Amino acid sequence: MSVLFPKVNKPREWDYRPIYYDQEKEARKDKKLARLRRGAFREEHEKNMTELRKKKQSKLVFWLVLLGLLLFAFYFLM
Repeated sequence: MSVLFPKVNKPREWDYRPIYYDQEKEARKDKKLARLRRGAFREEHEKNMTELRKKKQSKLVFWLVLLGLLLFAFYFLM
């Protein structure tokens, strides 16, 4: 703390960064907020479970059709 050179605070610098509108970022933000509403996790879980059931059922149908075709081929070709 000098008597000859007292401490003087520097003036605050102007730091301006313009904010540009990003439509994709806004859409992501809205989607995130929509997921956080009450009951959204349960709805997502139910939706995922129904998709999983449909996927399992389609696999089962595929394998049954394949088995039927193989039995048909063995019966008539052998």
